[in-house]
Formats: sequence, structure tokens, C-alpha cells
Amino acid sequence: MTRFIGRRLLWAIPTLLLVTFLVYMALRLGTNPLESYKRINPRASRAKLEQYKKLNGLSDNYVLGYLNWLKNFITFNWPRSIKGSREVFPALKDAMANTIRLGTLASVVGIAVGLFVGIFAALKPGGKRDVAVNTAAFVGISIPPYISAVLLQLLFAVYWGRWFGSSLFPTSGVYPPGHTGFDPLLMLKHMALPTIVVAIQVIATYSRYMRSSLLDVLNSDYMRTARSKGISERRVLFRHGVRNALIPVVTIAALDVGSIVGGLIITENIFDYPGMGRYFLRAFDQGDFPLLMPWMVLVVASVLIFNLIADVSYAYLDPRIRLD
Repeated sequence: MTRFIGRRLLWAIPTLLLVTFLVYMALRLGTNPLESYKRINPRASRAKLEQYKKLNGLSDNYVLGYLNWLKNFITFNWPRSIKGSREVFPALKDAMANTIRLGTLASVVGIAVGLFVGIFAALKPGGKRDVAVNTAAFVGISIPPYISAVLLQLLFAVYWGRWFGSSLFPTSGVYPPGHTGFDPLLMLKHMALPTIVVAIQVIATYSRYMRSSLLDVLNSDYMRTARSKGISERRVLFRHGVRNALIPVVTIAALDVGSIVGGLIITENIFDYPGMGRYFLRAFDQGDFPLLMPWMVLVVASVLIFNLIADVSYAYLDPRIRLD
């Protein structure tokens, strides 16, 4: 296991370098960082322009420019944003913390409920509860996040305020404007609606995955063998059935959780939630190269890390799999 993890980590380094180089080229071609800087800072001197080019690796040679940017990135000699000349790391850190809070809460709730509902449906295939779960999952997957977000905002903010005099949940931000300090209950109240929007999709997706995977396992030969040995049905279900059914689900879960670091762009934008998705939209709209590149590195690194976690989870869930 240790050798496998070591090999994967070694392979992750050239993969990360290759992907970030391609992203570097795409951003230079798609956003033209130097022109974006000139547009937002029209009075910038020639010396400022040269300094900006050097820090961001914007030489004519893409390879040399990328290596120059990489050196500055690794040594934390990060350039400031082109608008407002703000430090990049504090804004990136806050956005990532907000997204991780929202994504983790929505994923934990959504995956837990989705797996439970999937198991519940698979135990009586073709029955009323199976039909009900499949129908609800189909509806949940079919409703886009921007539709469910607007509906929830209307119900719990607009109409709830008309019916009862005040909104049940806020519809934007992490805290009310002007709030200072850390208040977990107030934060959870602001996160409630975006969490529900994300969890609806997660529950619908994982209930279908778990149902399908568990049905395949329940009809397998080793499940019949376990029952013939006189093992209790509950133990057969959870020790032999659910554990093996989780193997394909782990792959999807790892990829989904890894991609959360990139931000929940639609949901965060609708709820004006200051996470990685909203961070990306603002930076891309301004062509802010110093903000975009660290965002891309974090997204790629998180996907690679969670792919490794998925592979290691295989061996834990199924001892027949030997990663070494």
C-alpha cells in the first residue's frame, strides 16, 4: 500500500505540472493578461508593466514564461490582483474555506441520505417504495440547481416573509452585512438554502448509484453462499452486500468531493456566496491572471488527491484488491 501511494504521488507531480502548463497557455490565449492589466490600470507605467509581466511569466516564450511563473508560485512570490492590487492568498484562502464548508456539509448530508435511500429501495425492488425512490430521484436530477435555488428563495424568503412577517432563511452571503466575529449558528442559517440546493442533486444521484450497485451484489453467488451458511440477513446485507456495493460508489464520491474545491459555481453565484465558484467568475470576468492561476492549481491538485483516496478506499472495502 505504501509503495502504491508513493508511486501515485510521484506520478501526480508531472501530471500537475503538465495540466497547469496547459491551463497557463489557455488562460494566456483566452484572457490576454497583459491587455487586461492595461485596461484596468490605464495609467500604469512601463516599469509596472514589466514587473507585472515578470511576476506572471508573460514572456513571449510560453515554456520559459510558465517556468518563471512556477518559480514565483512555489516561492510564494505571488503577484497582486490587477484590480485593487490586493494580495491573492487571503482572498483565495477565504473563498476556499467557504466552499469547503458548504461543499462538505452538502456532501455529507447528500451522500448519507442518498446511500440510505438507495439501500431502502434496493431491498424491495419493483415495490412501491422502489418506484417512489426512483421517481423522486429522477425529479431531483432533472431540476437544475438554478431552478431549485430560485424556488427555495421564493418559498423561504419572499412568501415566508409575507405569511409570517419575516424570512425563515437568508438568501445571500455567509453573514449579514456588517457582521463581525464567528457565529456558527448564524453561518449555518445562511448556508441552509445553498446546502439544500446542492444536497438535492447529491441525494438523487447517490440513491440511484447505490440502488443499482446493491441490486447487482444481492443477486451474486457469494451472497447466496453467505445466506446458506446461516448468517443473519442483517449481517449478510451490511458486511457482504453494502460493503461491496460501495466500491463503485466510492469512485464517484471521490471525484465529486475533489471537484468541490473548484466551487459550486451556479449555486454560489445565485446565493451570492463568497466561495471558489464566485471567486472564479469574478476573476475570469476581469481577466485577472494572478487570481486565476492559483485557483486552477488548487482545483487540479484536489482532483489528483481525491483520485488517490478513491484507489486506497478500494483496498479497504475489498481485501481482494491489492494495490501493491
